[in-house]
Amino acid sequence: MEEVAVTGGAMHIGEVAARTDLSVRSLRHWEEVGLLTPSGRTDGGFRLYTDGDVEKILAIRRMKPLGFSLDEMKDALAHLEALRDPATDGAVRERAVAHLAAVRADAGERRQKLVRQLEMADEFIGILDREAP
Repeated sequence: MEEVAVTGGAMHIGEVAARTDLSVRSLRHWEEVGLLTPSGRTDGGFRLYTDGDVEKILAIRRMKPLGFSLDEMKDALAHLEALRDPATDGAVRERAVAHLAAVRADAGERRQKLVRQLEMADEFIGILDREAP
């Protein structure tokens, strides 16, 4: 991993875990599987995260309930990063926009499936409330 100097505002893994309502174990796992890379490390090897890293972590956290695979999440994050980078050229930017439009449509379909599942859960709870008050 390339060492990146991170100054001011850098956070250790415990603070990031608390800010994102995730476990330290989850953050370490996401790093192990290549989904997340901290922006830097201390001289002692401790991970350092920036606000940008936290944004990425929150995006991952929001994709997980929709059932996106690791590869799908990596692709989406890479395209989001390309759009956020002002140095990204036009062709790459167009591909990123097209890819994220497809991800948006897929996320919408996945969300609708979750809504249907919640409706069924509510119906079941209603049955239990009526049958076993």
